[in-house]
Amino acid sequence: MPDLLLELYSEEIPARMQAVAQENLRKLVTGKLVDAGLTYEGTKAFSTPRRLALTVQGMLARAPDFREEKKGPRVGAPDGAIQGFLKSAGLKSIGEAKIQQDKKGDFYVALIERKGRPAAEVIAEIVPEVVRNFPWPKSMRWGAGTLAWVRPLHSILCTFGPETEEPEVVHFEIDGIKSGNITFGHPMLAPGPIEVKRTGDWMEKLHKARVVVDRDWRKAEIMADAKNLALAQGLELVEDEGLLDEVAGLVERPVVLVGEFDKTYLDLPPEVIRATIRNNQKCFVLRDAKTGKLANKFILVSNLEAKDGGAAIKAGNARVIRARLADAKFFWEQDRKIKLEERAKKLEGIVFHKKLGTQAERVERIARLAAELAPIVKADPKKKAAQAARLAKTDLVTEMVGEFPELQGLMGKYYALAEKIDPEVAAAIEEHYKPQGPSDRVPTAPVSVAVALADKIDTLVGFWAIDEKPTGSKDPYALRRAALGVLRIILDNRLPISLRSLVESHLEHSFHKPYLSEASRIDNLMAFFEDRLKVQLRDQHARHDLVDAVLEIGSLVEGEAATLVVDRVTALGKFLDTEDGKNLLVGFRRAANILRDEEKRDKRHYSDEPSEKLFSLPEEKSLFSSIQAAEQAAATALSKNDYESAMAAIAKLRAPVDAFFDKVTVNADDPKLRENRLKLLDRIRAATRPVADFSKIGG
Repeated sequence: MPDLLLELYSEEIPARMQAVAQENLRKLVTGKLVDAGLTYEGTKAFSTPRRLALTVQGMLARAPDFREEKKGPRVGAPDGAIQGFLKSAGLKSIGEAKIQQDKKGDFYVALIERKGRPAAEVIAEIVPEVVRNFPWPKSMRWGAGTLAWVRPLHSILCTFGPETEEPEVVHFEIDGIKSGNITFGHPMLAPGPIEVKRTGDWMEKLHKARVVVDRDWRKAEIMADAKNLALAQGLELVEDEGLLDEVAGLVERPVVLVGEFDKTYLDLPPEVIRATIRNNQKCFVLRDAKTGKLANKFILVSNLEAKDGGAAIKAGNARVIRARLADAKFFWEQDRKIKLEERAKKLEGIVFHKKLGTQAERVERIARLAAELAPIVKADPKKKAAQAARLAKTDLVTEMVGEFPELQGLMGKYYALAEKIDPEVAAAIEEHYKPQGPSDRVPTAPVSVAVALADKIDTLVGFWAIDEKPTGSKDPYALRRAALGVLRIILDNRLPISLRSLVESHLEHSFHKPYLSEASRIDNLMAFFEDRLKVQLRDQHARHDLVDAVLEIGSLVEGEAATLVVDRVTALGKFLDTEDGKNLLVGFRRAANILRDEEKRDKRHYSDEPSEKLFSLPEEKSLFSSIQAAEQAAATALSKNDYESAMAAIAKLRAPVDAFFDKVTVNADDPKLRENRLKLLDRIRAATRPVADFSKIGG
C-alpha cells in the first residue's frame, strides 16, 4: 500500500511551538484524509528548527465512491437554516433536495454522491488547505505573497507511492512555492539540496546531512550524551525536562559539550546559579552525586560539529555565563543590604488589583487570616504566622526576583535566613505559593500551612467579591489552581476546617463594602470549591456517583468540611464493595421504586411514622426495630465522624430488608395495611439518608 511523505521546510521555527505544530500537522492532514475516505495504517510526525514533516503509512491508493443521505431542516424552516443546509450539503438550490416524511413532519434530504478519485489528487487539495489555515500562535507574511506562516516557508516536499515502486511527486502550489522531492540538510554543515523518494530514504539522507529529524530521538541523544559527559567528570546531571524539550527544538544535530565557570560563584544560592545558566544560555547544571552541591560545570548543546572540538563554543558560553553570574552576585549582595521589614513599605506602591488595593493592603489581609488559622493548624505561637505573612511578598521588590520572577518566595527564604529570622518563618515565606500544580509538594509545617492557606483564600475571596470569576477556559488569575491548592493543603494535612465559615469570616473582617457579603456570592464560591473537590477526587479514582451521593447530604456549600466529605466517600466506597452493601443497595432501590410509583399514583408522600399496631407479620416488626437500632447506632457514629461504623450500622439492615421483601406483600388489599407498609418502606429510605443519598448511586 502507498505511503505519503510531506515536509514543509522554512526558516527557524520557535522551539516552544514545534511539538504542538507537528501534532497539529498530523491531526489536520489525517483528519481530512479520513473525511475523504482515505484510511491508513499508521502515522508519524516530525519537527526540527527548520521543518515540519509527516509520514502516513499504508494508505489507500484511491478514495472510494461515497454516497450519503443528509437530513436537513423541516419544510418551512427559516431561510438561515435552509441556506446553512444547502452550504453543508453542497447544493445550489433547495430544489435539488428531496422531501422526506417522518413522525415529526416533512424534512429536506440531500443525496450526496462523490466518485472516488486517486489519492494523489485528494492530497493535492488537502495539503494547501491545511498549510493556509495552519493554527500557529503567531505567524508572519513576507515578500509580496499572501501566505501566513510562522517563518518564511522555502520549500515543500510531497511524495506518494508504494515501497515497491518509484513514488511520484504530488504536484500543487502554495503562494508560488511548488511541491517537489527536494529537501535540505543542516544549514551550516550540509546546506545543499537533497533529492529524496520515500520516508526511509528521507530520514537516511538527512541523517548523513547532519539532521536528526525525530524530536524524541534528539532528546534521547542529548540526555544520554549529557549523562555520560557528567559521569566522565565524576558528576551528576541535574535533569530538567522543560529545558531538554526546548533545547531539542533549537538544534538539528545535537553536539553535547561540558563548560566551566569560576568557583567563586558557587557561593550564590544554587537555584540562582541554575536559573542564570538555564534562562540565559539554555544550559544544564551539574552537581556532586554524593553531596548534592552544584559543581562549577555546565552542559551545553551546540548545533555545530566544530573543528576545534567545541573549544571556542565552550569559551563563548562560559564568558556569557560568567557575566550573568556576576550580575546575579551583585543582586544577591545588594538585596541583602536592605532588610525585609524595610522592603515591606515598598509594597504600598504596588497595585495588586485596582479593585482590591495594593500588595501592602493584601498582605495585611493575609496576615490577619494567617493568625486566625494558626491555632487551627497548630502553628504556635500565632505571631509567627502573621510575621511570615507580612514578609512573604517582600522579595517581589528585590533585584533578584526582578531578574528571575520564578524565584519569588525562594529568595525571600534565603534573605530571611541571612537576617537570622526564625527558620519556620523563612520556610513559610518560600512555601506560601505551594502547591502550584498537581505534582508540586504540599506544605506541612504549621506556619507554612497557615500562610499558604491565607494567601490562596484571600485571592479567591477577593476575586469573587469583585465578581471576576473564571469563565469557560479563561482563568487569568489562576483561581482554579488556587482552589485546588486550598483543598490539597486541607486534605493532605487533615484539617477539620469548614471553608464556608472561613470565607464568611474573611469577607466580614477584610472587605467592608456591603455588596461583598452577599450570600449568593459565598454560595457561588463554595460551589466552585466543590467542583474542584470533585476534580481532585476523580483524579484519585473516586466514583463520581458516590461523590454526588455524599455531597447531597453534606456539601461544602452548606459548610461541611472537605476532609469529612472525603472520609464519607471513602467509607461509602468500601461499604458498597461488600456483599452487605451491594444487597442493601438493591433493597433500597426496590423500596424507592415502589414508593416512587405508588406516591405518583396516589399523589401523596408516605413519609409519616408507620404504626406498630398495624404490623401483622414478624418481618414487618423485625424490619422496623432493625431500622430504629440502625438509625441510633449510625447517629452515634456520625456524631464522632466515624463513617465506617455508621456504614456498618446501616449494613445490618440487609437481612431484615431481604426478609421483608421475601415475605411481605406491600400492596395489600387492606388500604390501611398498604399505607402502613409504604410508610415502612420510606423509613428504609430515610435510614440511609444520614450516610449518603443512595438514590444518586449508580449500578
